[in-house]
Amino acid sequence: MQKKHKGTNWPRVTTRLVWELESESGGEVPFRLIELLTAVQAHGSLQTAAKETDTSYRHAWGLLQQAQAALGMALLEMERGKGSRLTPLAEKLVWANRRMRARMTPLLESLASEIETEIQHALKAATTPIRLHASHGFAVEKLARTLAASGIAIDLKYRSSQDAVAALHAGECDLAGFHVPLGEFQTPVARSYANHFDLQKHCLIHIVTRRQGLMVMRGNPGKIYDIGDLAREDLRFVNRQPGSGTRLLLDLLLNKQGISPSQVHGYEQAELTHAAVAAYVASGMADVGLGVETAARRFDLDFLPLQTERYFFLAQRGTLEYPTVEALIASLKSEAFRDEISRLPGYDAAQSGAILTVSEAFPELAP
Repeated sequence: MQKKHKGTNWPRVTTRLVWELESESGGEVPFRLIELLTAVQAHGSLQTAAKETDTSYRHAWGLLQQAQAALGMALLEMERGKGSRLTPLAEKLVWANRRMRARMTPLLESLASEIETEIQHALKAATTPIRLHASHGFAVEKLARTLAASGIAIDLKYRSSQDAVAALHAGECDLAGFHVPLGEFQTPVARSYANHFDLQKHCLIHIVTRRQGLMVMRGNPGKIYDIGDLAREDLRFVNRQPGSGTRLLLDLLLNKQGISPSQVHGYEQAELTHAAVAAYVASGMADVGLGVETAARRFDLDFLPLQTERYFFLAQRGTLEYPTVEALIASLKSEAFRDEISRLPGYDAAQSGAILTVSEAFPELAP
């Protein structure tokens, strides 16, 4: 039970993904060099990249020579007056780092939140954290960071929409994040959650509206234009995990087109986040995936919008009286948060923080 008084969320646990590449000869490509290559890709200059990563040019040059010796191949193409360009091998190292971050960051954030909570218990902290189980999304990431920066205790676990609402129904969390498409698919998706809703005791906190669509390589070389193309034998698809709202949306879209999941090459290949799906497509391992627009743009992919959806937190009505939840809602309504969300392609925070009954959000579920 959430205590009705304010505390701070200290100490805080932060995580950072670091990896290294070791050659057969025992030589290493340190993570510092991978960060440097990422900056070179962004700026086209080793000197500028060294400044951005707080490294001297001499040290940066030494790291580059060490890595090239270990791998036996060049990592940069450098031409006087024309800056620096990554070789195909260097591009693959930068891609590998982005894919690892896309897949692992939500897991690391969830683990850090769990450890924070245990440390707080050990220190006999005065405030019990808000227990938030939520489908992963970029707005949830920003909200969690905003709350942590304000000293609001939060115990965040990323899980599928179905698992999140089931957890709230079972009393395992205070807030459950899930998303529902607008329009023709709202009713079947809302009904898929209905067993976990209590129309009298539950309410909804509107977080954002966002767009979902097909993510394809820049220029759309596969000539993919709609869901019907997923049945083509020449296309490779990457899916989200069972129980996710995005996978449920996909199944409804396929069913509307009369396409069986067995016809989609790669239907069983699943990733846990939108960013991981985008990274998978950007790597060339799949031709198309379904996800939110922000993920596509961050990986320089083209985006074909298919569906607008609302993202909510489900809560017990009494939960709204917790000071920490009141602070969360205030953050959602703040100009600062809405400005942050406005920078996410495909996201709209105009109604963030609005409180609705389940029947107001989904009239089709009303008795």
